[in-house]
Amino acid sequence: MLTRGIVILFAVACGAAVANVYFSQPLLVTMGHDLGMSPALVGSVVTLTHVGYGLGLFFLVPLGDVADRRRLIVAQLLLLVMALGVVAAARTAAMLLAGMAATGLLAVVTQTLVAFAASLAPSAGRGRVVGLVTSGVVIGILLARTASGLLADLAGWRSVYLASASLTALLALILYRVLPRHCAAPPTTTLRYGQLLRSTIALFARERLLRLRALFGLLIFAAFSTLWSSVALPLSAAPYFLPHSAIGALGLIGVAGALAATAAGRLNDRGLSRRTTGIALALLAASWLPLAFTRSSLWALVVGVILLDLAVQAVHVTNQTLIYALHPDAGSRLIGGYMVFYSIGSATGAIAATSLYTLAGWGAVCALGAAFSCVGLALWACTRHNTPDPTAKAPARNET
Repeated sequence: MLTRGIVILFAVACGAAVANVYFSQPLLVTMGHDLGMSPALVGSVVTLTHVGYGLGLFFLVPLGDVADRRRLIVAQLLLLVMALGVVAAARTAAMLLAGMAATGLLAVVTQTLVAFAASLAPSAGRGRVVGLVTSGVVIGILLARTASGLLADLAGWRSVYLASASLTALLALILYRVLPRHCAAPPTTTLRYGQLLRSTIALFARERLLRLRALFGLLIFAAFSTLWSSVALPLSAAPYFLPHSAIGALGLIGVAGALAATAAGRLNDRGLSRRTTGIALALLAASWLPLAFTRSSLWALVVGVILLDLAVQAVHVTNQTLIYALHPDAGSRLIGGYMVFYSIGSATGAIAATSLYTLAGWGAVCALGAAFSCVGLALWACTRHNTPDPTAKAPARNET
């Protein structure tokens, strides 16, 4: 039985795992000085971590459809402990980069956990479960930078990865003892590994809803990354000159997005996924208006951050709930494939925003984020009447 305690354990494990992808961002300068790395080489730390994560989404997450998910999760967590140990013990740039790439690759256990939680949940309450687990992912992403900065100030950057390795090992032990030994819906496919990967591509070719929701995912996370990859730039300049610790604390405000994850899950359980998506995308587009006034008002920034994170998480939970309902027996492949588009969107937003800020300033960055958001809203408006909703209940089939 999937109790609330187990769902919270899933959320904690997801947050702890995904945080490893973001720990390095406030630590890059310190890492570079410690290991004698050039600025260009230091920048590749983040790049390799995300490349590893993207590869893991495609090559590792689908294994959840053919393997015992409990054993797979525990094995990936233990391997992640080893990768974090390599990072903490790195004495050369090559060793650090290899460890970071492996950390990104294995941090995709987050998505295996999401798929496992969805498979254990009753169909009538799946949206609520996915929403609660996703709230753990949101909190992990947003607090990773704050936590790593504070811990590094206290005990050095290596302590961040030693602490994470210890926590990950503890979670592996707890999950090994607590998770069901057999999934409620055991894997039914006998596909070989190569066939498994090809079937992921085939699912995209066959399922229009999957393609549409993947595009929504790409656009909302491009907007999300546009903000979070560049907001430190105006805050560290005039008139604020905020220190890194204060900028990192901004993530605490974004945790409000976790509330949207749970609420959106409940709305999906009521068959209101289309309406939830439309309202959330409208809020996402509107959030860039107060964000545009960041240079003159920190309160405007706070309002914009809350709106943006609420909107992104509402759409993200809706996406995952809908695509899992298409083929529950292929849940890991569906979620893994969808998250590849999340990675593409995140990378696109980060690269475009930082480049645009250098060329044209914060106003141009906000225009870029609004453009991503408005494209998503327009896509929803054009497709909302002719896209099937596998979670919609009979009385709600005509809602929009």
